Amino acid sequence: MRLLFLGDVVGRPGRVAVIEQLPGLRERWRLDCVVVNGENAAGGFGISESICDELIGAGADAVTLGNHSFDQREAMVFIARQPRLVRPANYPPGTPGRGATVIETRDGARVLVVNVMGRVFLDPMDDPFAAVEREISACPLGAAADAVVVDVHAEATSEKQAMGHYLDGRVSLVVGTHTHTPTADHRILPGGTAYMSDAGMCGDYDSVIGMQKHEPIRRMIQKTPGSRWEVATGEGTLSGLAVEIGGNGLATKVAAVRLGPNLEESRPTFWE
Repeated sequence: MRLLFLGDVVGRPGRVAVIEQLPGLRERWRLDCVVVNGENAAGGFGISESICDELIGAGADAVTLGNHSFDQREAMVFIARQPRLVRPANYPPGTPGRGATVIETRDGARVLVVNVMGRVFLDPMDDPFAAVEREISACPLGAAADAVVVDVHAEATSEKQAMGHYLDGRVSLVVGTHTHTPTADHRILPGGTAYMSDAGMCGDYDSVIGMQKHEPIRRMIQKTPGSRWEVATGEGTLSGLAVEIGGNGLATKVAAVRLGPNLEESRPTFWE
């Protein structure tokens, strides 16, 4: 199975990069499954129904979220009727939406997609380790699922690494999101799980985490309130991870994906 995970889509530059490039990549790389984190897709804060539909229409099989899941109030309603949209599973009971979903690929394979949010340096949430355990126990790899993808939306690298090792050998991929900066530690863990601490963002890298530079810099220097952060408007770069998954549901190959300006290009040569 060929799986592509794309990191946080930030505003219009990120959306344009995904919408323009993903259809061609699906065909060129013969992708079986694509998961996209869309929690910053609407002006940098949250996701709207129309944007979610655009990402799915471009080729995303599932869209994951994070700490900005409900910044757009309409998400409180439409998330319930969109089975491909997944918010963190460790939100408190009663939160609208779902923390995991099973998608079926074109050849009939079943992919469990789980989203959890970290607790270090973020709002207090239910235990992400217990939430993941609950979801993969209900749909275990090799029995009810042919592949399992876990998006860990977290600030702390240590928390993401701990999750990777905790799940090693039991899921296909553990990938971090949230920091908007791709890490260089993509690898296959000893038990066969693909791992990357952060997939980076799909957005304008001539920025501060996808936002126009002036206001974040001013706040850090002056430490006073100011204007709202605005999405940077330059050309977007796709950033994520390519994973090839064997018949046992574990990873056999992994490569960083970076396509666009400002970052050194990287692509899965084993699919070219």
